[in-house]
Amino acid sequence: MSSASAEGGASIWASTFAVLQRIGRSLMMPIAVLPAAGLLLRFGQDDLLGKDGLGAIWPWLLPVAQVLAAAGGALFDNLPVLFAIGVSIGFARKSDGSTALAALAGYLVFDRVSRTLFYAAGHGAVYDKVVIVTTVNGSPSPQLDLGVQNPTGVLGGIIIGLVAAVLWERFYRIKLPAWLAFFGGRRFVPIVTSFAAMLLGVVFGLLWRPVGDWLTSAGDWLSAHGTPGAGIYGVANRLLIPIGLHHFLNTIVWFTLPSCTAGVNGATRDAAGDLNCYFAGEQGAGIFMTGFFPVMMFGLLGAAIAIWRAAPPHKRKTVGGLMLSAGLTAFVTGITEPIEFAFIFVAPLLFAVHALLTGLSMALMSEFGARLGFTFSAGAIDMLLNAGKSNTHRLGLILAFGALYFVVYYALFSFLIRKLDIPTPGREPEET
Repeated sequence: MSSASAEGGASIWASTFAVLQRIGRSLMMPIAVLPAAGLLLRFGQDDLLGKDGLGAIWPWLLPVAQVLAAAGGALFDNLPVLFAIGVSIGFARKSDGSTALAALAGYLVFDRVSRTLFYAAGHGAVYDKVVIVTTVNGSPSPQLDLGVQNPTGVLGGIIIGLVAAVLWERFYRIKLPAWLAFFGGRRFVPIVTSFAAMLLGVVFGLLWRPVGDWLTSAGDWLSAHGTPGAGIYGVANRLLIPIGLHHFLNTIVWFTLPSCTAGVNGATRDAAGDLNCYFAGEQGAGIFMTGFFPVMMFGLLGAAIAIWRAAPPHKRKTVGGLMLSAGLTAFVTGITEPIEFAFIFVAPLLFAVHALLTGLSMALMSEFGARLGFTFSAGAIDMLLNAGKSNTHRLGLILAFGALYFVVYYALFSFLIRKLDIPTPGREPEET
């Protein structure tokens, strides 16, 4: 291979890597909405402010609970459009309000066009999700149900968001002829995005049916074989951390697979994805979240202390301040990047061990029937908020396993750092 070819291949990979990182970062914008949605929905449920909780003592709280549950439910029910808008703003460089308007217009067009074609198909799992059967003159009459979420879920929203961002960057300064000048510049972006979304709606309407059927089958498989599926997902989730694409993987298992029909506060609704199903009250949901709690709350805290204690004595004060703050951040909030990026690149072996231990935790929590979910991440705040949910199970086991993981992470990291002389913070070579 010539040097020019090698350089060209490296350039293509670098460009692809940069785009993937931008996609990963853009997903953080709509994900930031989830804590608000989770708090509102959780406080509005029966066992907190509702009829089985404080509402039984103070009846005036019952309408408050209904309002909070409705507010949180509205956000969960409209996650695809929130992802479309959030991704478009996060992915586009120098975005503004017109970017969000283009994404909203594009998703509305995409949603209606794809639904119409799903309905016209007349068969399959995707068709069943968009149809409601009513009685007309005593006979059943199928109609397009606009009250349910589009079968493409947040994936459709992400795609429209990316399209809107790319079109905004391309056309927000476009110059049109004088007689069309009013529609030039930023005003042109929602127009061209709407046409692009219409074409995407046609493509998805024609091609998504087998994909949707496959996703339904995959969701059924994950439900029936949760232990290996959760373990594989846990390893992959951590391995994708360096390029930020773990967020894209999360959108599949948290918001797309599997689907369920669950009830909260006496109301039954369809939901898609492990996170949505958990907060909809589905028993057994949370399989793709539970195993993170022992790792993020306890394991990484043990790793942080191991890195601190492995530093030379004259550097321990400085390293301890950094590592303990990062470890406590992971424990309380579930934000793990500060501690993970302390060893991801300088010690790939530690990162591989961390990924495998995460997969093991996910698999074991699934196998032992432990269930606990979160809206943002597996920290103490989300654990306390959801500990009393009716579909949270074996919290004591989760905490006990977390304590064990604290010891395992501390022992393994301490041994490997010293044995292999890994240059974790504080152990870098002294500058001459």
